[in-house]
Amino acid sequence: MRFKGLDLNLLVAFDALVELRSVSRTGERLGLSQPAVSGALARLREYFNDELLVADGKRMHPTPFAERLIPQVRACLNAADMVVGTSTTFDPSTAIRTFRIVSSDYVVATVLARVARTLAASAPRVRLEFVLPDEVAEERFARGEMDLLIAPSTFIVESHPSEPLYEETHVIVGWRENPIFSGEITPEQFFAAGHVSVSLGPHREVAFGDRHLDQMQPERRIEAVVSSFSLVPWLVVGTQRLAIMHKRLATVMAESVPIAFAPVPFPFPTMQEMMQYHRTRSADDGLRWLMEAIRSVARDTAV
Repeated sequence: MRFKGLDLNLLVAFDALVELRSVSRTGERLGLSQPAVSGALARLREYFNDELLVADGKRMHPTPFAERLIPQVRACLNAADMVVGTSTTFDPSTAIRTFRIVSSDYVVATVLARVARTLAASAPRVRLEFVLPDEVAEERFARGEMDLLIAPSTFIVESHPSEPLYEETHVIVGWRENPIFSGEITPEQFFAAGHVSVSLGPHREVAFGDRHLDQMQPERRIEAVVSSFSLVPWLVVGTQRLAIMHKRLATVMAESVPIAFAPVPFPFPTMQEMMQYHRTRSADDGLRWLMEAIRSVARDTAV
């Protein structure tokens, strides 16, 4: 389709080109040959009377004019996606759609995996794509390329709508044969033990529970640091180490890994888990259906 002389399909190619900075990788993403992508770039250059992308070795870099076009093109594509993906008669039993969700492995293991099992029967042609939080995922969410972000309230941005999902408490976890679990754990015992902590993403963002403990005295003795919540049990089994963990995840992991868990023996904040969606998706009935499915499972997994 042409709009004011421009084939609108070229905007999809432009968006991929400025993100990937490569003709070959753009072709792989769009399912096009390299000559087809090169032809699309040539037509874009002719229409806008600008080079748009300039080669520098094996990489391509957007021109200043292309940089100004990027947010406008992505806003246009997001609006088109809304037209295609939104329907007032969304029927999960027949819908063909992929929902992209940014969430930690903890949320996937405790809530979203159960959602996926439910949808396998009730929405067989709906696909869920889970993406771990990092800067790239956050940028894709900001561009409207991700459908949903599930994260603690401290990570929610004000520029997009959000809704509470559930509250989470934390527990102390350790090896099931650790004698410390034979009685009530005291604060002194907790801080005297070696610990496993969690730091997430390329910038090693300290997890909610560990961040709170880092502000307390005495200082913990950290013996291991992992990059995902689901790795914690494997670092405490067979040792005297302890860790702080979401109660939902501890409950799930204890079914397959020999760990025990106990209440935190001092005041500890409750974590508010939130669901956030792009402001352009506010009228998306399909997304609203998915959010309610997630909320229903979260209620059933409350511990």
